Amino acid sequence: MKTPTARKLPSGSWFVRVRINGEDIGITRDTEKAAIAEAMAIKAGIKREAQRPKDDRSIREAIDSYIEKRQDKLSPATVRGYRIIQKNRFPGIMDIPERRLTDSAVRAELHRSAGELSPKTLRNSWGFVSSVLAAEFGRKVTDVYLPQVVVSPHPFLQPEEIPVFLEAIRGVRHELPILLALHSLRFSEIAALRWQDIDVERKQILVRGAAVPDEQNRLVRKATNKNASSRRTVPIMIDRLPELVCEADRSGEFVTSVKNGSLFNHINRICRKSDLPEVGVHGLRHSFVSLAFSLGVPEELTMQIGGWSDYQTMRKIYKHLAQQDITKHVAELTAFFNRQKTAMKMAMNKNKPRDY
Repeated sequence: MKTPTARKLPSGSWFVRVRINGEDIGITRDTEKAAIAEAMAIKAGIKREAQRPKDDRSIREAIDSYIEKRQDKLSPATVRGYRIIQKNRFPGIMDIPERRLTDSAVRAELHRSAGELSPKTLRNSWGFVSSVLAAEFGRKVTDVYLPQVVVSPHPFLQPEEIPVFLEAIRGVRHELPILLALHSLRFSEIAALRWQDIDVERKQILVRGAAVPDEQNRLVRKATNKNASSRRTVPIMIDRLPELVCEADRSGEFVTSVKNGSLFNHINRICRKSDLPEVGVHGLRHSFVSLAFSLGVPEELTMQIGGWSDYQTMRKIYKHLAQQDITKHVAELTAFFNRQKTAMKMAMNKNKPRDY
């Protein structure tokens, strides 16, 4: 296999062009050696691809095989996510037989999909499909560009907004699961909660198990939680919650049968009417953590109540400083600098020569 030649660009990078199946592929790397190595790897991969037996299955068919081989290890929610990708993502390549599927066609479909999907959805979807290609066909698509994912903080209620929210939800439908979310419970934990798990006398909630949607969007309840820390005892902190439990019709086994989407929309309608941020179900969990930090609750206790497995996750995703705290600290800093400025002025005036 002939070694390609690299040329140095004005920027200082090195560029190599290789022609594969009538298509020019450009590679730019920081060093000449790296650019040539990448070009050789691509050419070698294409050569191996030509020697590999071709497969008549499409990606859609390969996904069936991929899931079937891992059925015992995958959660219902994971399988549901895979099926959504199989049904709705990358329609331009999903049904092409693998033996006729070119890398350029895949890249073109990803480029088209970038105009329809969020960067996060595109990355997650392609991550799964690329795993299927590798596992089922032994194939890796090169030179794939995916847009950068910009992580936006999840909306949450400021501490001073929580009393307004509590008043707005009083007496509404689904008030009980809403209060459970504000106690830091995930929706999967709320959906799996049984009446016996709420101990009114001891004022505690036993989080034992979770409920997740399957391929048909039916809730499947399982005994295990997201992680070991998720199995926990949460103290009841809002007095309204025991009242609702005592008033409720507890003929059924589970506390609620509401679906995640329905509860999400219900909460956001209440927020809109009350001129509050639309936080959804998970935003109430964020609001709990924000309130805990604002009140100076120790991190260990906050992590224990919320069921996080490590500090890094809790701090990175959930530690929101309330705006009033930011304002308070900025005011303290401003006051400090103003005091120093005033002191300097007084010292200068004191040492200034006087005319007699």
